[in-house]
Parts: sequence; C-alpha cells; structure tokens
Amino acid sequence: MKGQNQKGFTLIELMIVVAIIGILAAIAIPAYSKYQARAKVAAGLAEVSALKTGYEDALMTGTAISLTAVGAANATTGNCTLAADGTAATLKCTLLNAPTIVAGGEITLTRGAAGTWTCATNASIPADYKPKGCS
Repeated sequence: MKGQNQKGFTLIELMIVVAIIGILAAIAIPAYSKYQARAKVAAGLAEVSALKTGYEDALMTGTAISLTAVGAANATTGNCTLAADGTAATLKCTLLNAPTIVAGGEITLTRGAAGTWTCATNASIPADYKPKGCS
C-alpha cells in the first residue's frame, strides 16, 4: 500500500502563524497610534503656520487682524479650529479629531516685537509629540 501524501497545514503550524501575527500586531498598533498623534500635531502646525504671511501683510497694511484678514477662508479646517488675535499677536490652532493622547491640544504662534515667531503648545500635547521648535 502506498503512503498518503499530506496536503495542507497542521494545526500546530497554523497556531504558530496566528501567534506570530498577534505579536506583530501588539508591536505595530501602539507605534501606529503614536504616528497618528504626531501627524495630527504636525498638520495643525502646518495649517496655522500658513497664516503667518497673511498676518504680516495685514499688520503692514494696517488692516485689523482677523481670520479673513490673514487668509483663513474658514475658522475650522480638517485639523484645527483657527483663531487670530491682533492684540496678543497670536495665531492659534486647537486640534480637531485628534487621537486621545493629543486631544484638546493647542498650538500657538506668537509674533514678537522684532517680527520673530515663536511656537508653543499647551499641556495637552506631551513632549514626545511636540513639533521641533515648539515648547
């Protein structure tokens, strides 16, 4: 009698594959969450930074500082609720739809008397997630 050829995988082989996939997922999911949070903060910074040129233009022409004067078509974007304050010389982005770790985060750009801009974040954005150059 001829021997039968085995076809397919044994149960132990399938269990090993499932275990490997589980280990990889346990490593990847936290890394992806961290990536999402950093990306949201970076997108918020990019959106609020885009308003600096409009702010400078409005300041030089003597136009009252407002969101429309600095070039923001809407106060709400996909990443931020934007605000412009001429008295405090600030542009602010409050993050929207952000991952839990950075929820409620705010990025504030402040124009100094010499025309230099500084970036600051509130306590809702942990140090690991702050963009380079923001305190």
